[in-house]
Amino acid sequence: MTKLGLVITDGVGYRNFILSDFLTAAQSQFDQVVIFSYLPKEAFRGLNYKIIELEALQESFFTWFFRKTKEIAHLKRNRHNNHGIQVHLKTNYNRNWSTRGIATRFIYLVTHFFNSENSIGVFERLQFWSFKKSSEAINSKKVLEKNQCNLLFFTHQRPPFIAPLVAAAQRMNLPTAAFIFSWDNLASKGRMAASFDHYLVWSEQMKKDLQQFYPKVPTPKINIVGTPQFAPYAMPKYVASKEQFIQKFELNPELKILCYSCGDVSTSPNDPYYISLIAGAIENNELPKCNLLVRTSPAETPGRFDVLKNEYPWIKWNIPEWTQLRSSHQEAWSQRIPSEQDLIDLKSILACSDLNINMLSTMSLDFMLHGKQLINPVMGNGSNGLGDDQKFLEYAHIKLLLDSKASELACDRQQLLTAIQNALAKDPDREAQSAFITQQIGVSIENTTSETTKALKSLLN
Repeated sequence: MTKLGLVITDGVGYRNFILSDFLTAAQSQFDQVVIFSYLPKEAFRGLNYKIIELEALQESFFTWFFRKTKEIAHLKRNRHNNHGIQVHLKTNYNRNWSTRGIATRFIYLVTHFFNSENSIGVFERLQFWSFKKSSEAINSKKVLEKNQCNLLFFTHQRPPFIAPLVAAAQRMNLPTAAFIFSWDNLASKGRMAASFDHYLVWSEQMKKDLQQFYPKVPTPKINIVGTPQFAPYAMPKYVASKEQFIQKFELNPELKILCYSCGDVSTSPNDPYYISLIAGAIENNELPKCNLLVRTSPAETPGRFDVLKNEYPWIKWNIPEWTQLRSSHQEAWSQRIPSEQDLIDLKSILACSDLNINMLSTMSLDFMLHGKQLINPVMGNGSNGLGDDQKFLEYAHIKLLLDSKASELACDRQQLLTAIQNALAKDPDREAQSAFITQQIGVSIENTTSETTKALKSLLN
């Protein structure tokens, strides 16, 4: 009897692996699937699977210290010719005279000399040693012993709180696999939460990134499976008609639909400015009359747009239907889960919009998959009163997007207005978009879940 342990860490993982057809595909490869969840059990109400709710690790000072040392050493080792990592190194530096501030500066000093892969491995072992006797580590070992899986599959490789579960699996010689969560996680983010036995990646490009930043990972331990992030778009249950979509959001069927999709305030602070600029231009006839539909980020509440709602009451809004299950959590945003209706709404927006505007988010890929025009505004340089979003132009994964010519870049107001006028009047460059999709997503969205589960099953051989 083969048993897969599926580890869900957050609401996005819930969307990608629970609301997609992943579980159905997994049942064709494994005799049983057990879900280990860092979300409350209530998230899975009505789901006929064994659900084990896990407790997120509350890090002691020493656990934090060794984890931070591991992460900074990773950034130091990979900082050369990588602007994204250089930005993270600068952001993580702490000048405070608190205990952690002083400790952080000491970590930066130590990792100046010790940042090899071997050193990083030592720091990880010290991190694991530091929480060995914690309740989270003890409970992780108990649930794995009780549920005897053949493989433990982590749907996100980065959350620090999964480390005790990985450590327990390692001590039991239980094979682990990790799915690389997002397109920017390897090239511009910190170290993974732990070392895993196997890795599932989106594409050849992501495989190349993984081997660049984690040179000790052997090639046979990497499987290209695409990403379940987009798999729901191929599922009939999430399709609504254009008439239903127009009626729900009270759009004018005679006008084209311009969708602005937001990031959260930490990554896309200029969203209100860009939306205001577009809305003002439509009102002043600098742009053709069109429907302006704004989808806010599911990672935050939409309060920062209240002024815009009052100033431009004709703008239509899609506030993602994500429910906050738990607020007392070290990463509260991770405890928000989507409804099936939200996936229907999102699929309708992707299918029916004529143009999307976003600040270099993965939504660019979502809209490309649906053959839509794309514009990425980046007007903030850090000294003009806007948040510095132009720094992202030097990030490795964004450079690939810019080089592809699959979207239009707008670095000032006039560029944005011109780009919108042109986009509303012509078809997108589908050849460039298709090439970029192939580079970033190595398996079609129709085959992603089956390829993922087949890859997982093959790891047992």
